[in-house]
Amino acid sequence: MGSVIQARLDEECQRLMRRLLKQTGWTPSQVVREGLRLLASCHVGKTPRKILGQGKFSSGIGDLASNKAHMRDFGK
Repeated sequence: MGSVIQARLDEECQRLMRRLLKQTGWTPSQVVREGLRLLASCHVGKTPRKILGQGKFSSGIGDLASNKAHMRDFGK
């Protein structure tokens, strides 16, 4: 098998884990693996969010669309 992962669970996640273990009869490792598979299937093919129009126009300022300092006092 692959890697070993150690995670800290808050109280809500501990309750969810106990409930899933009881309902499914799985081991904690099986629950985590299935959770990873489900999460990955929800995000398959999705690209990271980008700023609309970023890189479309040449202002000469490389980080104009992503640097908040350039937007200071904008619209005042």
